[in-house]
Amino acid sequence: MYFPYLRGRQFELIAIREMIEKNLINDKVIPIIEPVKASSTFLKTIEVSKEHDKALAIIVNPKVGNFIKEISNLKNEKIKEKYYDLLDFSDRIIHTRIIDMKFQETIEFINANYNSKMAICLNNDDIAIFEKYFKGNDFLYNIIPDKTEFRRRIRENRVMIEDHFIKSERNVDYLDKDDFFSRDHLYYKEDGYLGFSDYSIIGNEYSETGFAPYAVAIHIIYFDEEKSLRVRHFVSDSNDDISDIAGKFKEAMYKLVKWNKTAKLDTYGIRKLEEFYSLES
Repeated sequence: MYFPYLRGRQFELIAIREMIEKNLINDKVIPIIEPVKASSTFLKTIEVSKEHDKALAIIVNPKVGNFIKEISNLKNEKIKEKYYDLLDFSDRIIHTRIIDMKFQETIEFINANYNSKMAICLNNDDIAIFEKYFKGNDFLYNIIPDKTEFRRRIRENRVMIEDHFIKSERNVDYLDKDDFFSRDHLYYKEDGYLGFSDYSIIGNEYSETGFAPYAVAIHIIYFDEEKSLRVRHFVSDSNDDISDIAGKFKEAMYKLVKWNKTAKLDTYGIRKLEEFYSLES
């Protein structure tokens, strides 16, 4: 089983929704969504998963963004009511809790959000909180790092999570790079896990701010000859200022299209990117 961990920003939510609608997510993939905003896009994503009978893991106590504050605001009463209805009546939604040292500060909110079936425990100091409140709970999945202390103390229904994306400070720093990503999909069962999880090509770091880039970078995950996952980076050339973002995208896409003539990747995402490039050429 694969559990991609995504923050519930607009474009990630639209991507999940579109993949569900086009039947590009099978039952061996369960996206984990940490909502960052109480938006109609977020609710629509849950609705689509329900309509298509696809499982989603929704974090009920997110640690980033403004979701809890917004969902508690009286101005968002309709969104709040609809959100709780969707959680309550869709048996394909896996209520998920992040276990950490601030757990007791959010215990009231969590208890109001039904019986969770997935736990996420990421730091050594948080294991004691897990053991105090949840040891023996009938969780379907316990998301933990692949580290000794976690394996010793959390033994049931484990799913490994790692941040495999090698993040650079600037987009231009990805120029001419091809990085190893993961082999978790090959060995997670041998290592005693029910599944594996990662943060894809976004990484675990979260930022609410955006900026106009000097360079445009496109990151593509692909299988090599040994079935390992690697990330190929395609970076624009005209990177001296922030002008002509569309032109920078076209430069990066030219490199991707040229590379794929040999790599011959044939996925929905690749086809869409190549379609965009052909329209601009």
